Amino acid sequence: MVMHTVAHAMIAEGSATLADKTDAVPTVLHLSGDFPDSIDSFKTPVIRSLLDLTRDTFLHRVVSINRKSPSLAQLLANTAKGLGRPKLAVAAEPFDSGIALQYGAPGRGIFHATMLHQLGDWLAGEITDGQRPDLLVGHKLAIEGIAIQRAAQLVGIPYAISIQGDTDTKILSARPDLSRILAEVFHSAAVVFPFSPWALKAVERKLGARRGPTVMLPCPTDLDMPMAPTAGGDGLVTVFHLKNYKRKNLPAMVAAMKLLQDTALAPKLNVVGGGSTAELARCQSLVGDVQGIAFAGAQDRASVRQMMARAQGFVMPSLRESFGLVFIEALFAGLPIVYPAGTAVDGFLDGLPFALRVDAGDPAAIANAMRTLIEDEQHLKSALAQWLASDDCRRFTRPNIASQFTQGLHSAMA
Repeated sequence: MVMHTVAHAMIAEGSATLADKTDAVPTVLHLSGDFPDSIDSFKTPVIRSLLDLTRDTFLHRVVSINRKSPSLAQLLANTAKGLGRPKLAVAAEPFDSGIALQYGAPGRGIFHATMLHQLGDWLAGEITDGQRPDLLVGHKLAIEGIAIQRAAQLVGIPYAISIQGDTDTKILSARPDLSRILAEVFHSAAVVFPFSPWALKAVERKLGARRGPTVMLPCPTDLDMPMAPTAGGDGLVTVFHLKNYKRKNLPAMVAAMKLLQDTALAPKLNVVGGGSTAELARCQSLVGDVQGIAFAGAQDRASVRQMMARAQGFVMPSLRESFGLVFIEALFAGLPIVYPAGTAVDGFLDGLPFALRVDAGDPAAIANAMRTLIEDEQHLKSALAQWLASDDCRRFTRPNIASQFTQGLHSAMA
């Protein structure tokens, strides 16, 4: 049994939210740790955007999960109660898209599968108490996927999963002991939605090639109206919140700029993004006496798009990215990009001259790519202009993404 730490009335209210169903459209129940909810409203909006794009076709219900680490005393008590297997405690509250759920589980992957299997038990109980959805979807293989597969087995409903490369590949690498469980989740899913080609390849290297349907699903952006590239841009640009400077690899960009500062090229790099006073000071200290790097601060989305359009190229050799929506937004702003090999948009833009793939750990390679953005600006932007008018470009627009998602969900139900 899963221990419920919330009043029965609140659970009933949340269950009613899940149970609301019309005969006009199929019902899809999503389990996601990346959905803004009443517990944490600042999560990434990508999953919400996918659901918003397809609300005319499906009745979407969400169980938005929020993990909270128990204290050592709580963990020991729960483990004793479970005779060596800690019992899951959950607290649920309704919100506009379904149920916001907080569950207790230790960090660092301790009892990872144990707690998620119990979360699947809880979810199956909620489904059994209410009306059955037509499909379950878990929005990450290595976390939500474990729980959603357990629930699907218990209630006899098909399930699909998405693959978010950053988290999923980290867990696959850190927990080889979970390979059997994760392989079953991966291969038994009715449909798999990878957010990027590199992520699917990385998962298949660990778990074996998938034989079932797979639908590549780029993340949607509201900035998907192409702008005509214009030559004669003013320097290079990168965009990230300053608290993420390590992950976005500012140290390597600074090292690359240092390699170029004494050459005839001597480029400028505009760093766009907000941050605290301490975060800005840390980044400025990292830059030191390297010339040409300026911090533009936080900007609204329209201003960022205009700053991109006025630049020569976009540079962000991130160390980790599940998708990296900003790369697509830069392309749609008419800006050639430098992106990291083995992450972000890798696999989507192979062989295209305006998308320069670099080793994120090699400042010299990053410097050479920066040089190419500047010296070959006119050629790169001309090629980008042709791509922005092509069918290949449209795969990143919201109507196309909605169509792919819709077809994939229907296929999973079938």
